[in-house]
Amino acid sequence: MVRINIFEAPGLRMNDEAAQAIDEGAVRKIILDYLIHNCLQETAEAFVACTGMKYSFDWSAKLDKRKTIYAHAMEGNVLKAIELTNELASDLLQNNEDVLFDLLTLHFVELVRSRNCTGALEFAQKELTSYGNREQYIEKLQDVVTLLAYEEPEKSPVYEFLSMDHRQSVADKLNKLVLTHHQLPATSSLERLVQQVSVVRYCLKQDCGKDGWAPFSLTSFLKR
Repeated sequence: MVRINIFEAPGLRMNDEAAQAIDEGAVRKIILDYLIHNCLQETAEAFVACTGMKYSFDWSAKLDKRKTIYAHAMEGNVLKAIELTNELASDLLQNNEDVLFDLLTLHFVELVRSRNCTGALEFAQKELTSYGNREQYIEKLQDVVTLLAYEEPEKSPVYEFLSMDHRQSVADKLNKLVLTHHQLPATSSLERLVQQVSVVRYCLKQDCGKDGWAPFSLTSFLKR
């Protein structure tokens, strides 16, 4: 058993009774859930092996197809990720246009990254023109297309579309969509736990005022 006090605030301490006792097995399950959620199969298998955990699910049923789709998105092979998602469920992306738009614009960005400006322009005219008349997509579409105006798009005001963080964000959205399709939670247990802690600490801050609990910071907590 381990004791963890995630509600401790600067200048305040809670006694042992207030600290929550958590079974190590539960902590391991949360970690394993996070690894599986993010398609880290090799790491998950190593974690199971070194902790001696027992599990009753089939790795392939939970990971194989989703892992492949996620990997292609993370590598910038967007059209392949779209193809495999359509094979999984032909209407999945058609019924989730925000994710489809993000994938199509990401492919455009990857063409720009490879300096295939002609291919990027042709792709935009074929696949992205229809979004130009839709208010919710206009601003982002204009920003993405702006990349074509720069000889070095990495130095443009909209360079963030070329970042790995942006690619990660789109891949994560696709991963969550596939998880939902499989009737699995769109967020991991660990993420939901952190969200819950953040909400509780925010409410405590509201109740206690400036001298009360500080907002929860995962970064600060991990430095302790």
